[in-house]
Amino acid sequence: MIALLVVACEVAFWVLLAAGLALRYVARKPRLGAALLLCEPLLEVVLLVVTAVDLKNGAEPDWKHGLAAVYIGFTVGLGHHTVKKVDAWVAHRWFGGPPPVKPPKYGMARAIHEWRTAARWILAAVVALGLLQAAIWYVGPDGAVGSLQSWQQKMGLVIGINLIIAGSYTLFPKQAPKDAVTDREPADRL
Repeated sequence: MIALLVVACEVAFWVLLAAGLALRYVARKPRLGAALLLCEPLLEVVLLVVTAVDLKNGAEPDWKHGLAAVYIGFTVGLGHHTVKKVDAWVAHRWFGGPPPVKPPKYGMARAIHEWRTAARWILAAVVALGLLQAAIWYVGPDGAVGSLQSWQQKMGLVIGINLIIAGSYTLFPKQAPKDAVTDREPADRL
């Protein structure tokens, strides 16, 4: 049931996003669209409550409970940015908005961009780690928490990979070709 709820939350996220953007741009009701988009965190609250109730009712923690924690963490860390990016793309693609800004390609500007991206992923992993640890404490020392600890290791790997990527752009910044324009360029259409 938990795995299906995670899938349902992901589908509902995109449905709410599409409906919010439709209200904002098609129906020209930006406040109503924003209000609908603000309902998206309720999906994660429902998932968190159902997962906690499932564990309280004696379900043995397994990969599905870990997946729920990871999904919530990634929604917290990456959800807002995703909504902003999709909003900018929709506004540009169909409603005459300015083109989305491409990330810088070279130098320290690119390194800063990579650190911001890493920060979002690290926030997602840290939230997931916290939820996983809370679930481990909730189940107690007598429960089988190996699958939750396995997810924690994976979140540690996510943090490490993002630190390596951002650090590599800082230590080895890509230099712009002599004839390249280093300003940020408008995004290509998807």
